[in-house]
Amino acid sequence: MQHELRTFLDDESLADAAASFVAERARRAVNAKGSFTFAASGGRTPWAMFERLGAHEMPWEEVVLYQVDERVVALGDAERNLSNLESSLGAARPTIVAMPVDDVDLDAAAERYASLLPERFDLVHLGLGPDGHTASLVPGDMVLDVHQRLVAVTEPYDGHRRMTLTYPALARANQLLWLITRAEDRAPLSQLLGGDTSIPAGRVEAPHSLIMASRVAVTP
Repeated sequence: MQHELRTFLDDESLADAAASFVAERARRAVNAKGSFTFAASGGRTPWAMFERLGAHEMPWEEVVLYQVDERVVALGDAERNLSNLESSLGAARPTIVAMPVDDVDLDAAAERYASLLPERFDLVHLGLGPDGHTASLVPGDMVLDVHQRLVAVTEPYDGHRRMTLTYPALARANQLLWLITRAEDRAPLSQLLGGDTSIPAGRVEAPHSLIMASRVAVTP
């Protein structure tokens, strides 16, 4: 698939631009159909973007925010993406549809979460790992080959099992927004831009894809 690449001098200018992009997409969606469906990935990269969204005119009451992935850890744990998401949002109060990773039966919980997903996402945020993973679609995991379910649970990765949207769920995105800020992501970013499907990120499909990257992630 084709990606549009925008490069920024530093992480701060990238976060500002990403927040402006999300706010504009939200206003456009709400004006067109009354709601904005947005799925956000975990990790540190989007925190600054969400903090900056508070400075924008956002129709928060019409925003429904879903999780792309979540670690299977206790509620309130510092490793829980939901905790960091809520903290980054500050006083903003969208409707957050949280992944039910506290359930004993995680496979049933994944099916239940899948039933809550919209037919289309207005916007899906993704990150990129040095190993080419995105969401919690990691190299070698069986979840990469899950095509009949929208949500699945991974094997342990970096110390935790994770619940994640699968490729069919990510394909519901009208627009992808990738935020990439680290020098160690330079190689997989080059692969992603080159259409390399050997990395998990390279197998994501959507009608439109915008990559916002800090300069350090693009050039040595």
